[in-house]
Amino acid sequence: MSSSERSDSRAASLPVATVAAPRRQWLHHLLKAAGLRFDDPAEERRFVDSYVRSQIGWTQAAMVLGALTYAGYTFWDWMLYPEVVPITLAIRGGTALLVLLPLTLLLGMARRWAETILLLYCVIPGCVLPSVYLVLPSGFTYASAGMIIVILFVSTMLPLRIGSLLIFCVTTWLAFAFAERLAPEMSPGLGFINHFLIGNSYLLSLYAVGAREHRARRQFATTEALQRETARSEASLRELRATQAHLVQAEKLAALGQLVAGVGHEVSTPIGLALTTSSAMQADVRDLARALEGGAVRRSDLTRGIGRLDQGLGMTQQNLLRASEMIHAFKQVAVDQANEQREGFELRGWLSTSFDKLRPLLSRRGLTVELNVPEGITLISRPGALGQVLGILAFNAAIHAYPGDAKGVLHVEAARIAPDRVRITLADDGVGIPDDLAERIFDPFFTTKRDGGSIGLGLHIAFNLVASTLGGTIVLIGREQGAAFQIDLPTMSPS
Repeated sequence: MSSSERSDSRAASLPVATVAAPRRQWLHHLLKAAGLRFDDPAEERRFVDSYVRSQIGWTQAAMVLGALTYAGYTFWDWMLYPEVVPITLAIRGGTALLVLLPLTLLLGMARRWAETILLLYCVIPGCVLPSVYLVLPSGFTYASAGMIIVILFVSTMLPLRIGSLLIFCVTTWLAFAFAERLAPEMSPGLGFINHFLIGNSYLLSLYAVGAREHRARRQFATTEALQRETARSEASLRELRATQAHLVQAEKLAALGQLVAGVGHEVSTPIGLALTTSSAMQADVRDLARALEGGAVRRSDLTRGIGRLDQGLGMTQQNLLRASEMIHAFKQVAVDQANEQREGFELRGWLSTSFDKLRPLLSRRGLTVELNVPEGITLISRPGALGQVLGILAFNAAIHAYPGDAKGVLHVEAARIAPDRVRITLADDGVGIPDDLAERIFDPFFTTKRDGGSIGLGLHIAFNLVASTLGGTIVLIGREQGAAFQIDLPTMSPS
């Protein structure tokens, strides 16, 4: 065997699939360029599922309508040619009863093969229809109208893709041309008109289905991209929330460290003074004991020693009391939410009662209170914590807003800002808070009156109570004169 013969033999033995592969690749690239195919096979499968199989119920309803319409055209045969109705009814009705309706039922049971079932549903009646015109006395005179009806139904009522519709067009056109050759008599002009009209219908249906599929693919791609972006955004949001939680925890730990350091610094002074004083008193007691042991103790020495001890005990007690107050304030910073149960109360009456209790103390500092609160606002919250916050704010205004013997007015207002939110505002007409200090007023141990005995935990405690126990927010808002604190609370505090 020659080399050329052997090469011809190998070429002849190549599998058909290998020869057909370039053709499939060429078709795939053509459809992809036209926007009628996705490059990703998984994405293509998801699109087919959504385009062909997503609304099986509506598709089955359209298929039942098509079967009834296909068989129903026998009525027009009866109107024109009653003598051939048994034959046309057998063709049309048999196709509807034995092919179209069973395929309709099969579509609901075999959704995986939906595209193949739809293709058979279109191709079989389209290929059978030309045989009806072989029976009718008018022949193929009205054949183009019947074929156009079938093409119109297939291209508008069923979710065919462009490839399936192309198969339908080729097979039914070949069947129509074959049936025309079997016709006994037909003028050449009629054949040309039929093929011209049917060909135009095929082209129009291919364009319409292709455009519909192209729009569906673009919409599907947009939806897929949106879903991916949504998933990515949700993942980023989860990461952001996790990061935020870590940052909040780190901030809490940093604030706790700052608080503990501040407590240590503030408490160390009175404790150190008390320790120094007690050491001095201990030395005085030893000196007094030695003098008593010697037997010669003058009255003046005894009186002076007792006086020094009394003075030392007073200083020790004063410093220990100051340290005790600081430790008590520190304990209040870490609010125990289980200390108080929620209860319902009417805000106007409760505020009136609360400030009635504070008025004597506030009036000594020259501060009067004016309430402007409507009736009917009911809260389910923790009145003890809220009362503590308002007391802190009121006394903070009395101490810091009016230097010297100045007097002022504390305006207390409340309003419902949403069905489930209430806003309480406390505003004074004092000296106000400078801008450079406003950002630090809620920090622990920040005070401008340290020489007056303030330790700087009041507003920090108020902030923690509002945020942790009452579930709200507290902010300092700007005013032309004085300072104002705005508290937003839920009508039902966290459990």
